[in-house]
Amino acid sequence: MTELRPIITPADLDETRTGQPQLCPIPAGWPSPADNYVEETLDIHRLVVRNPPATFFLRVTGDSMIGAGIHNGDLLVVDRSRSAASGKVVVAVVDGELTIKRFIKRNGKTLLCPENPSYPEIDISEREEASIWGVATYVLHQL
Repeated sequence: MTELRPIITPADLDETRTGQPQLCPIPAGWPSPADNYVEETLDIHRLVVRNPPATFFLRVTGDSMIGAGIHNGDLLVVDRSRSAASGKVVVAVVDGELTIKRFIKRNGKTLLCPENPSYPEIDISEREEASIWGVATYVLHQL
């Protein structure tokens, strides 16, 4: 009988060796015996923050973006230095309130679109009280 050996052993994931969590490859398809190594220490800030002065971490409330994989309670990484482009997930200010939606330009209109059919699109084309606050770059959620 063939013995199964883990690709990454518990020793590979031992945080006490460096004081930092380890970044290790993990196959989502067929395992490869060549992948039995630790790639580097993981600094989550270095991984998700491109422009520190313009980056904010926001806690999501609600379920309007569930179809985009953004759940209630998730941590959203938002970069205010990035420009909004059609199709991007953005944080917008509408009537003084923050909201997260998909930014869409369609038929001459600027829309904030939810990723849940229970919520309506918001047409901000002619609203004076609407602006794009930042562009979402990462979402972190617990499994």
